[in-house]
Amino acid sequence: MLENLSAKLDRIFKKLRGHGKLSESNIKDALREVRLALLEADVHFKVVKEFISHVQERAVGKEVLDSLTPAQQVIKIVYEELTMLMGGEGNVPIKLSNYPASIMLVGLQGSGKTTTAAKIAKYIKEQKGRNPYLVPADIYRPAAIDQLIKLGKQIDVPVFVPKPEMDPATIVIKAKNEVPSLGIDTVIIDTAGRLHIDDEMMNELVKLKELVKPSEVLLVADAMTGQDALNVANAFNKRLGFDGVVLTKLDGDARGGAALSIKHVTGKPIKFIGIGEKLDGLELFHPDRLASRILGMGDVLTLVEKAQAAFDEKKALEIERKIRKYEFTLEDFRDQLSQIKKMGSLESILSMIPGAGKLKGIKVDERELVKIEAIINSMTPKERRYPQIINGSRRLRIAKGSGTKVEDVNRLLKQYQQTKKMLKLFQKKGKRGLAKGLFPF
Repeated sequence: MLENLSAKLDRIFKKLRGHGKLSESNIKDALREVRLALLEADVHFKVVKEFISHVQERAVGKEVLDSLTPAQQVIKIVYEELTMLMGGEGNVPIKLSNYPASIMLVGLQGSGKTTTAAKIAKYIKEQKGRNPYLVPADIYRPAAIDQLIKLGKQIDVPVFVPKPEMDPATIVIKAKNEVPSLGIDTVIIDTAGRLHIDDEMMNELVKLKELVKPSEVLLVADAMTGQDALNVANAFNKRLGFDGVVLTKLDGDARGGAALSIKHVTGKPIKFIGIGEKLDGLELFHPDRLASRILGMGDVLTLVEKAQAAFDEKKALEIERKIRKYEFTLEDFRDQLSQIKKMGSLESILSMIPGAGKLKGIKVDERELVKIEAIINSMTPKERRYPQIINGSRRLRIAKGSGTKVEDVNRLLKQYQQTKKMLKLFQKKGKRGLAKGLFPF
């Protein structure tokens, strides 16, 4: 997420720290480079101009120039201004006060509306204790309705199934009529998009909005489209009006300009960011946390929240007990792997750890986790609990059963033994409660 911008800013601030005591000239040179980095990240030029002006006004003041750590003061100012640029501290929650509450998703075709509808349904079901109902009002895109029905089944959320002759307005009316009998308290409407903004689409959305009177209208915008995302947001805001933004594909090759510009340009907050295609790949948007990630400070709060949601507390306590008694098995490790996967990709987890972005040469290969899980699953329960019984013939059988090589099985067993030794070493040094979930395999 925004790795290129983060790397450039890190180089600029590293150079700034090398000066020791700063002059006004040093700061202006650094901010000139920051300006270029932001423009290359596709941040709107007017936003960049105003941002740099605010930072410079504060950074060349007496408080910074006379400080014992002037470079750190400049970085602090950049962090605070980035946070303000994206909306200030904290998340702006979605409104779910009406009964039934209704969320209308709008946006261009290809922005990820249908997948986002399912992600939001999963989020409010698990995090808010709501009973969502998915309504497919996109009758134009082939397979859009079938896609939403399949996604609904994956997350165990009911989906209204329209008849072929129904238009979007009829679909919404019929769906809302079913709400009382199903015990639904939140309706999520996936509307139609186009490849470009046109009058026909906008007129249809305006009519639907008047009909539904939604609690929230959320614009789903593709972060990979850069400046176009801002143009789309402005057009939707002018013609339709919306309450907030869901920025998708922020984990792709997005340069990040939309994330840094959209609140300032439209006045509307980003409420969620979409990370990946998996249905748990949705994060509440916290401007201060993203600013922290951009500046290489990590995002420990989001990491903790993800861990709390993914890890079973009873299992974690049981694992801790086993570690203390040196009883940690491959079966336990497999369970931990499964819970780590619930937190999202390893790359996204690493991006939240302070300083991890500065480590060079680290490549995260998700396939290795799949391979390890397959190897452990190919073992018998006894082999998982007592790996020492795995001889040559068993290793060959495990490799064949998991579609891997004997060398892969050997590597896993060696790493397992090394980790047990390391855990024992930490125990001897008094590092109690070393790991309640994450282990350095």
